[in-house]
Amino acid sequence: MPGPDPARRVRVVPDGPVLVDGPVELVAPDGTTVRCDRFVVAVCACRRSRRFPLCDTSHRRRTRRDAG
Repeated sequence: MPGPDPARRVRVVPDGPVLVDGPVELVAPDGTTVRCDRFVVAVCACRRSRRFPLCDTSHRRRTRRDAG
């Protein structure tokens, strides 16, 4: 019987993505599954990525409008 999976390291980057040690399988809000076999996977935290749920650094080019 195999042992438990080792814990994944997750790093939250200020004003950036969430970095997860891969490989990972992500479930998007619409229920679709995205598998990424990279060593480190950048998960979008701002929802501005064209490749959501993966980060494509779109947050660098787009700015949020201030509420005021």
